[in-house]
Amino acid sequence: MGTASPFDLSGRVALVTGASRGIGESIVRTLAAAGARVIVSSRKLDACEAVAASIRGAGGEAAALACHIGELAEIDRLFKAIEAGHGRLDILVNNAATNPHYGPITSIDPAAFQKTVDVNIRGYFFMSQAAVKLMAKGGGGSIVNVASINGVIPGPLQGVYSITKAAVISMTKAFARECAPQGIRVNALLPGLTETKFAAALTRNPVVLEKVLPHIPMNRVAQPDEMAGAVLYLVSPAASYTTGVALNVDGGYLIA
Repeated sequence: MGTASPFDLSGRVALVTGASRGIGESIVRTLAAAGARVIVSSRKLDACEAVAASIRGAGGEAAALACHIGELAEIDRLFKAIEAGHGRLDILVNNAATNPHYGPITSIDPAAFQKTVDVNIRGYFFMSQAAVKLMAKGGGGSIVNVASINGVIPGPLQGVYSITKAAVISMTKAFARECAPQGIRVNALLPGLTETKFAAALTRNPVVLEKVLPHIPMNRVAQPDEMAGAVLYLVSPAASYTTGVALNVDGGYLIA
């Protein structure tokens, strides 16, 4: 008999936010293909259910639960539903994010600033806090926070978004240090420029690409599926001694 794959997630319950499209959808499909029972979550239930139904149609196990992570009451309802319906949580991928302001950092209005902070920092924090409490009951787990290379080098005209992603990297390390004794690993994924609706203002702008691509050694934009394999590694038994890491998946952008 062969040994089990170090990437086998059979029996694990995995929650992915922002999972109705883009990077989140690729992640949730990859985790389901590895055997996890996945919970597809985003603000719109119908979009989540469409992805969950597709996963079930392919032979996977998937449920849909709506949640706006910028609203603490919705986070509380989400985790109560997970505990009632699944009894445990082994994996959390904090992927949902927002960037309502694309322009000079000095011109962002207070409402856009607050929305960015509420989702990208406060949302990740309280999602992680709730996940840790539930994971601890089951003996451990794994959290992956989807940050950004902008958290290391601020993106042009994306100042506040970049600030929140830098906070996510720091948050990841703080949770990793405190939660390791509970058997909970916490890591961050730092995607480079990726072809998604979220990043369309950049990836579909020839002027932007002309400026950005020369700084990417691989000289191309990433596809969402290229992020999912890194997350699979981070949440799998293959990464059992990996915590507090910020993993760049950026075509080499941060090499310099």
